[in-house]
Amino acid sequence: ALISIVFSLLYRQPLVFLWSIPGAVLVGPALVHLSFPQVIGAFLVTGLLMLLLGLSGWVRRAMEAVPMPIVMAMVAGVFLRFGLDLVRSLHADFAIAGPMALVWLVVGVWPALGRRLPPLIGALLAGVVAAVLLGRIDASALGAFEIARPLMQAPAWSVPAMIELVVPLAITVIVIQNGQGVAVLRAAGHNPPVNSITLACGLGALVSAAVGSVSTCLTGPTNAILTSSGQRERQYTAAIATGVFAMVFGLLAPVFTRLMLVTPKAFVMTLAGLAMLQVLRAAFVAAFGGGRFTLGALVTLLVTVADLGLLNIGAAFWGLVAGVAVSWLLERADFRALAAGST
Repeated sequence: ALISIVFSLLYRQPLVFLWSIPGAVLVGPALVHLSFPQVIGAFLVTGLLMLLLGLSGWVRRAMEAVPMPIVMAMVAGVFLRFGLDLVRSLHADFAIAGPMALVWLVVGVWPALGRRLPPLIGALLAGVVAAVLLGRIDASALGAFEIARPLMQAPAWSVPAMIELVVPLAITVIVIQNGQGVAVLRAAGHNPPVNSITLACGLGALVSAAVGSVSTCLTGPTNAILTSSGQRERQYTAAIATGVFAMVFGLLAPVFTRLMLVTPKAFVMTLAGLAMLQVLRAAFVAAFGGGRFTLGALVTLLVTVADLGLLNIGAAFWGLVAGVAVSWLLERADFRALAAGST
């Protein structure tokens, strides 16, 4: 939250940093055979590695080498699940998802109302009302008001933990997570500071590891939502507000965690799906609307959507690798045109 507020103010563009959900998923299986202190040690080394990469300046050059359509195809593949979850929630729990989608449509069709009540907020309120009327939220489960109390974690240094986690975690944060965030920001007309972002993620990862948290990243979905509306020059103010809310949610983590556990699953899936519809459309347009690198973008999309990891690294990374390889072999004219345009 603090990094988000400082960077958004400093660079006057939406730069929201949170913790890596794919990183948390990656770490989960490792806890079966590694101790938590060993994982903490891997977190710290990952943060140090990202810090050094940010200082080296290599990350920006590497990201600029990958064609934008291929990167946006990876983004579309990652974000596609939000749209699919929206459809699934409408099918599985229409009593919750139906009113949310209906209000979202009505507010979006009626511009005068939409200027006073954003469609997504209308959908959120409709979902809350539906859940309360149907008795789907157990208020007694929320418990008492409680402030989070961080617990310092001591690391343990383990070579097997480093081998298993450090490189996959670094690739997940820098390539998959930060790659999404940078891509959606560039597609919206911003110029994110890639090397500074990597440096901030390294610093954030070192601090968060001390309290047992997975690495910090530039979040793709959140920044995509923030850039989907409003004047581009003012979008950074929404990122600052997001940072403030993130700070509040972090301090009240016990309360909000219990609230999420008693919230209907369809409510979360529908809200996330509606929030990502415009973002998902923009990702597909950027990936396939320009006429270049379309085959590589398609391969990237398919590999990413298949969601089959390799060597403990997520499918989004391998989607980028496969897409660039296919384009390099079969779409060389597009690379030549890109090089000619850049000069």
